[in-house]
Amino acid sequence: MNREVTLPLIVDDRGVLQVSAADVSKLLRTVGARWLHLVEAGEQRLDEDTVAALTIELAKLADRIDVACIAHSSGAP
Repeated sequence: MNREVTLPLIVDDRGVLQVSAADVSKLLRTVGARWLHLVEAGEQRLDEDTVAALTIELAKLADRIDVACIAHSSGAP
């Protein structure tokens, strides 16, 4: 499964960014870490393999956001 994800930027009426990419990628990683913590704590309703797969995908998305921001800020095409 290789789908492109587009995240719209949230800006105010003056064009000022309201949510930073760093905050979004941190949130994605935090959600994954919380799920893993719940599995490790024995949360019976969570499937360990599913949580692991979803956590990996969240980390990949966070990495893509970070790489895109680095490329943008460095002026890379």
